[in-house]
Amino acid sequence: MNLDLDRLQPYPFEKLAVLKAGVQPPSSLEHISLGIGEPKHPAPPFVTEVLADNLNCLSNYPTTKGLPELRQAISSWCERRFELKPGSMDPERNVLPVNGTREAIFAFTQAAIERKDDALVVSPNPFYQIYEGAAYLAGAEPHYLNCLAENGFIPDYDAVPDEIWQRTQLLFVCSPGNPTGAVHSIDTLKKLIALADKHDFIVCSDECYSELYPDEANKPAGLLQACAELGRDDFARCIVFHSLSKRSNLPGMRSGFIAGDASLLGPFLLYRTYHGCSMPIQHQLASIAAWNDEAHVLENRSQYRHKFDAVLRVLRPVMEVKQSDASFYLWAPTPIADDEFAKGLFEQQNLTVLPGSYLSREVDGVVPGAGYIRMALVASVSECVEAAERIRRYIESL
Repeated sequence: MNLDLDRLQPYPFEKLAVLKAGVQPPSSLEHISLGIGEPKHPAPPFVTEVLADNLNCLSNYPTTKGLPELRQAISSWCERRFELKPGSMDPERNVLPVNGTREAIFAFTQAAIERKDDALVVSPNPFYQIYEGAAYLAGAEPHYLNCLAENGFIPDYDAVPDEIWQRTQLLFVCSPGNPTGAVHSIDTLKKLIALADKHDFIVCSDECYSELYPDEANKPAGLLQACAELGRDDFARCIVFHSLSKRSNLPGMRSGFIAGDASLLGPFLLYRTYHGCSMPIQHQLASIAAWNDEAHVLENRSQYRHKFDAVLRVLRPVMEVKQSDASFYLWAPTPIADDEFAKGLFEQQNLTVLPGSYLSREVDGVVPGAGYIRMALVASVSECVEAAERIRRYIESL
């Protein structure tokens, strides 16, 4: 077996299961989970109708490149959403459909990394653990940039020495961030593009939470948008990942896309023809319907906004917690160790949250996720409010 498999750490939810093992929560309280970022809002009916109406496509092999109509829908959405130059997002060269961002992030890393002893994949810390695993199994070392409160939970890119950038082959940006919800400014994204030019690395921006934001007048900026403002209509060295899972409440459909630099996507398409991971045709047709509609996304944001408002009213008197820039996460400091807090909360209130330390690694003596919990406000409004009330009771009992 590949010896790098031994370097993979258990996934955060495996650690959480171990933490909760043997703990008996009160049976009088129904379990509520804010642990997993799995949207619970209903899937858009018009999408499921398209899916059901095209089940006859099960008898056809899908192509790796996907339907031209899907690539066009994605290209048009990118140009509308990120104010790109009309026609700059070529559906033939700049877009590939993928089965969700997780598999695309992992696969692109395998295709992009040149195996060298000093190869680095740079990522935020705390982080989405796929970045780390993808780096190890591509033959690179992960290098973590701490995301701390004093810097708005954005990495301090200016503090990274040139010798690190010189070894960097791929930089992961997560904006809006998982788990913090922090959003990179467009000026920061432009700075990263300049660094990529100077040191010859790829910027990979994971933007799967980009459509969940609280202020309709303040959308999160995207990497392609930064390219457009710089006049880089070839999107050189820039790759973005997007998904319908959060935007359209379709986590089970496993539908997303990768877009950007055509000189990178061409070889990646070749890789994928061997990888064998094309999207089912009925899923592609349903995806076209989803990318072409914004009304359901607007309603989705409205529901999350309502939940944030209601939950924050309950929690603010006992926690230093605030509305995240975007995403459906609350990243909240805990009065005791984060794993003890999560365990005690489950034991006393039958409520699951994710310890922040499970999402980060120690760097320079600091575990930036320690002392925080991630709460995914994915349940119904009433359940989220009930969860907030239980958290408040638990904190008041400490």
